[in-house]
Amino acid sequence: MAQPLILGIESSCDETAAAVIRGRTLLSDEIVSSASVQAKFGGVVPEIASRIHSDAVDEVVLRALGKANVRKEDLAAVAVTYGAGLLGALLVGLSFAKGLAYGLNIPLIGVNHIRGHLAASYLEDETLAPPFVTLLASGGHTAILFTKTKTDFEVLGGTLDDAAGEAFDKVARVLGLPYPGGPHVEKLAREGRPVVPMPKMLKGLGGYDFSYSGLKTHIINYVHTKEQRGEAWSKADVAASFQSAALDILVEKTVDGALERHVHTVTAGGGVVANGYLRERLQTACEKAGLKLVLPEKKHCTDNAAMIAAEGLIQYEAGNVSPLSLNARASIPLR
Repeated sequence: MAQPLILGIESSCDETAAAVIRGRTLLSDEIVSSASVQAKFGGVVPEIASRIHSDAVDEVVLRALGKANVRKEDLAAVAVTYGAGLLGALLVGLSFAKGLAYGLNIPLIGVNHIRGHLAASYLEDETLAPPFVTLLASGGHTAILFTKTKTDFEVLGGTLDDAAGEAFDKVARVLGLPYPGGPHVEKLAREGRPVVPMPKMLKGLGGYDFSYSGLKTHIINYVHTKEQRGEAWSKADVAASFQSAALDILVEKTVDGALERHVHTVTAGGGVVANGYLRERLQTACEKAGLKLVLPEKKHCTDNAAMIAAEGLIQYEAGNVSPLSLNARASIPLR
């Protein structure tokens, strides 16, 4: 089949999503989010997420098929996230996908969520082809990758402790911002200036590694000290200072990685890549270095099914099909 129809299903956290692609053309992209419910608890409650997935998965798949104007019988394969994520949430999507694939007698393709983030850029640019360097920045992972082929990449470096997205959420909490923290930190940062002194440990790490634990702790200590002493301080300036320190180093090392590997293209994926400041800095740095930048739409940086379908297509074309005995996994190594 020259342009196979792939259904993607994503349920790793608080988004129940389904999408249909024909080749690299996105036909539909549907999502049901429980973020507003989870915000009441200051974060994702796994049991609540699982229940909402159970209620929503059938509806969201039907919506995706209807929006794409295709029948389930037209599908070539069903791609679904099997890890990493919340185990109960993953099992909802995986179980549904298994039943659908079995009933239609078509391949089941288990997708590594992280590889889904890497594949999102293929939907943005149909001419995109390896080799290229990719910045991965999400709540669970932060790394710079050298994509050699569609199915093989090398990890140039990554976080030694917290991921960038995790640090954003924790800084948001100490600033009294609601869940999810990243977008609220970005919004607040627009009102401030990066004038609060930041530690230098990020730049001090050699190669392509990162460390966000110290930066996060620095912010927490700064805020608590100001509050205990009764001194005036600006939440907006803290947000701007943290955002600059956390993201500028990602841009710098990503561009360095592309130049060192002598590639001409940079891509990015993961929820943090929806950050407008990061996107602008990446664009400016890549233009200055003479590199082509391919960024997924913001909605395809956060959890979505389009990226799962995109990675599913890659694995389908490579002949990598999963058994119906495939189990969900809460954590999966980056490689």
